Amino acid sequence: MASSISGRRFALTALFAWALATALPVAAQDPRLSEAHGAALSWLALTDGGDTAASYAAAGKRFQATMTQEQWASAFATVRAKVGATDRRTLGGSKVLDPGESPDGGVFAMLVFRTGFANRQNSTETVTLERETDGKWRVVGYLMR
Repeated sequence: MASSISGRRFALTALFAWALATALPVAAQDPRLSEAHGAALSWLALTDGGDTAASYAAAGKRFQATMTQEQWASAFATVRAKVGATDRRTLGGSKVLDPGESPDGGVFAMLVFRTGFANRQNSTETVTLERETDGKWRVVGYLMR
């Protein structure tokens, strides 16, 4: 099961990366990106503060379906122990995928940040959000490289 989830995540990440790379000029004009960007920054502020319980609670249903709060807290603590505190974060690119473009038929936004941490100055954070049925953008994926 873990390998099928990893494979699916990789496929989704690859698809989003391709879509992002091919559509950045158009995406910059999409007003939904302002909402998604604000939601991503709010969620990242929780992680920057080390509040894994709040970041888990604020995440989307897909995020919560892939791991427990305890698994998220453990994974987060392991990574942050290595990279340290956030020094800076700038948006490098963003893209909204509508139902016809996304693999699961939902509306997703992918934001790529160039981030510097205390122990790793050149990192990339990819935050994937889904517009859930209540109309709110929630984080459903997070990848740091």
